[in-house]
Amino acid sequence: MIPLLSPLRIVLLAAHLAAKSDIQSLTALAARHTKILRQDLLLRILLTCLPETLPPGQYVSLVQKIASRSLETDVELREVDWSSVQGITDDEAARKVRKLHLIPLVRENATKDKLADPISLFLIHRARRVDEEAGLLTQLPDLIVPFLDHAPCIRTWMVSVLLPLLRRNHEYYPRHPATQTLSTFDRMSDQAAVDLLLTQTGARQEDLAHVGRDLRGLIGPWLYNEARWVRGDENDHIICPGWERVLEWITTQASKSWRVAVRAIDQWDGPGDVDLGGYASMWLEDEEQEYLEQRYARAALASAYLIPEASVDALNGANNIVTKIMALLGQDPCPTLQVASSLLPPFASPAGERLLCAKNSTYMRKDLLDESNTLTAPSETSTQLLHMLILSAFILSKGGVPCSIRRAGELAFLQDQREQKAEATKFIHSLSNNGPKSDDKYWIRARNELLWLRDWGAEEFRGSDDARTHGVFGQLKREFLETECLKTFLSNTRYTLARSIYEDAPEKPLDIDTLRETVVSSAMNAYDNATNPHRGRGGLLKCDDIIHAFPQALGDTHPASKRIEALLKATHALSEYRLILKKGEPFTPVVLRVHTDPISMLGKVLEQNPKSYTQIQDFLEIGSNLADAGLLSQTQLDQSQPALEQAWQRSIIEKRITAMCVDTALTEDDFETAYSYVINRLAANAQTTPAKLGRQYMFKNTSMMDDYSWKAALQTGKYRRTARTVKPTHIGTASGNLDIRHLEQRMECLATALRVAPPATLQEILNVFRKCEEELNAAVKAEEEQESAWDDQGDLQVMPGAFSSTVPAGVVRSAKATSSRQVEEAPMSLFDLSRASMARAQRNLTALSSLQRSGNARSDETYDESGDGSGQQKVRKRDQLREAAVGTLASGVGWLIGAQPIDRGGERS
Repeated sequence: MIPLLSPLRIVLLAAHLAAKSDIQSLTALAARHTKILRQDLLLRILLTCLPETLPPGQYVSLVQKIASRSLETDVELREVDWSSVQGITDDEAARKVRKLHLIPLVRENATKDKLADPISLFLIHRARRVDEEAGLLTQLPDLIVPFLDHAPCIRTWMVSVLLPLLRRNHEYYPRHPATQTLSTFDRMSDQAAVDLLLTQTGARQEDLAHVGRDLRGLIGPWLYNEARWVRGDENDHIICPGWERVLEWITTQASKSWRVAVRAIDQWDGPGDVDLGGYASMWLEDEEQEYLEQRYARAALASAYLIPEASVDALNGANNIVTKIMALLGQDPCPTLQVASSLLPPFASPAGERLLCAKNSTYMRKDLLDESNTLTAPSETSTQLLHMLILSAFILSKGGVPCSIRRAGELAFLQDQREQKAEATKFIHSLSNNGPKSDDKYWIRARNELLWLRDWGAEEFRGSDDARTHGVFGQLKREFLETECLKTFLSNTRYTLARSIYEDAPEKPLDIDTLRETVVSSAMNAYDNATNPHRGRGGLLKCDDIIHAFPQALGDTHPASKRIEALLKATHALSEYRLILKKGEPFTPVVLRVHTDPISMLGKVLEQNPKSYTQIQDFLEIGSNLADAGLLSQTQLDQSQPALEQAWQRSIIEKRITAMCVDTALTEDDFETAYSYVINRLAANAQTTPAKLGRQYMFKNTSMMDDYSWKAALQTGKYRRTARTVKPTHIGTASGNLDIRHLEQRMECLATALRVAPPATLQEILNVFRKCEEELNAAVKAEEEQESAWDDQGDLQVMPGAFSSTVPAGVVRSAKATSSRQVEEAPMSLFDLSRASMARAQRNLTALSSLQRSGNARSDETYDESGDGSGQQKVRKRDQLREAAVGTLASGVGWLIGAQPIDRGGERS
């Protein structure tokens, strides 16, 4: 039988039983003394004394009975061990009860209705103590779930506080739990709580698949709490700071780790997609739900603009965002980028065109979540515009020019022509360098995409070329894009396709002049990029194919075709020779075209290819082709020039090349070939400037003066025969003495130099001529002495029957056998002297005629300057011969009769 206990000892006994976790005895004691152990007192004893490690399942039934006030009726009475308080007086019991310091059932910042519910306060306080003291957060659902229907605040607290933290630390990221306790988490600000819940979301690559799960299972339940909402006084405007923080987190992830933002929006359907764990069914008010959805749609569009990466994957992710938001807003979803790039849909919305202004470009960089931002407003116009920007960036990135959404927006909003042209040029070059060489469908699609980027299909949609264009290439003229596209076709050998579009089509995209200029430019570009000078390979073959790809616009008779054909011939001819301009760098065709003096390159060919000077005709053809190709800037042939000027310019080119061959021949000690070129090519073609051109033309065109022939002839005349000199293969009627023959050839070359050299150089040439003549006289004299000695030896010793060489004293030989040269100089009659003088004149005719012709040339110049016919007429060759003979005669016999030499020159003057 239980003795009668005082209320203080009953309270002390209840505390003792709770501390010992004797729930059954405590229940029986509470059932016997319901008036003493009131509901709030019993709950405070449980909250203070009951061990936190005790599983909730052992005392939930007691709490339920306390909540239902059914202890007296539902509990079977049983004996209670009261020995722990049997020997305690009431005063001692009072002191011990005061020392218990029972925890009050008061919640910080609690509302009045919560203060009136001791059960709810007990459950929340108990859950906090279990987490703080024992860290047994996983046991709390067993404590709270049985009371979800007890009061709405319990259900709200369970869903918005306990469930998010429990999932965060023990279900989703058990290896990275948060250190904050349940009590701390409940007291945190909304921004801090959101940051805590999402610290591990998307942090690792393997967690990307669970981003939507975190938003659905952590943020979604956390929002279902009235404490999260703030209502304004004016117009009852509501705002959820925690939700704004969630949206900031999404947009921040878009700019830093776009895959997290894309996965978040792709895997989560927004604020209506919530996982409450089956603990409750809760709804937000319509106004709150609409606010959350509108703000979420704006944040999603902002995230698309903030994606910094310019890759196909990133753009596909951004397009998925737009597709998701369009579905949430009830709009028709946009196609995938792959489908859209094939369809190339038009964008001709008047509202969208109003958005495309320069001032709106700032909305892509700041204030993206602001209500005044028209680009991120959840409307059909903004979503379609964003889809167009994403598609434009996708086409550029797929074509090899990485372009982010913001970059595409800047091109479309700012409409900077220079920026657009730079991007278009890079896009076209990338297509040209990376595109397939044999797929016409690819190039047709590439052209369509290029033109679509200019106007987003507005021209085709409206059927007018005058429509205002707003695409990323809106400031570029269609002619420019078509021209660049044609160049791309030609550089990738799509000749048939290019001809079908630009020449054979009924509506030609380019006029005939632009087409012709583009084709010529492409041909020259192929030439410049060639590495092999052979016409049948590489770039030169492409150049040849291009100029023949458009027979109507650029036929074989067109001047541009002729120039390129001449250039190809000249380049191909050089491919037959070895040519290195710099050490280790072989000859490339572009060097020929950009060289300031292409003719000088022939000199290097002659130097690097032995005996190549013998192929002079090939080099003359190369020079002629270079002139026809317009590469000789100093001697460029103009079709508008008179035929006489063109012929003279060509002769100068030929003489320069011939002079190069002469110099090379002399360098290789081939005097005979050099002599042949001087006599047969330079001397035969030597002439002064045609009188019709006049000296004024020559002064204006100093490069047209023949400064090559006389130098080559002079160099040949200066050449001295050595042991390395190539011996002649055919002498003919010339002297058998090679030295005399060589000196005679030198004098002939010097005579040619005198005939064509400018007056200022005559003295130098004459000095060389005199020295050569002296050497010739000495050689002739030596030959005569040698002949005389040979004859004496033959007469006296060799010939049979000859007399003794010893001549008696007083006996004189009657005569000697004389040489042919001695015969000419023997005493003779006046008539014989005339004949001998005539023979001497004929022998020296070359030198004499050279001097005479040089004088005649100067006389012609004087005649041209005076402009009248009063000057002396040109002297005929037979008159020269006569004057030489008579002059020689007078100088030979004049000493006999005291006559003076005839001065014909004085008479002429």
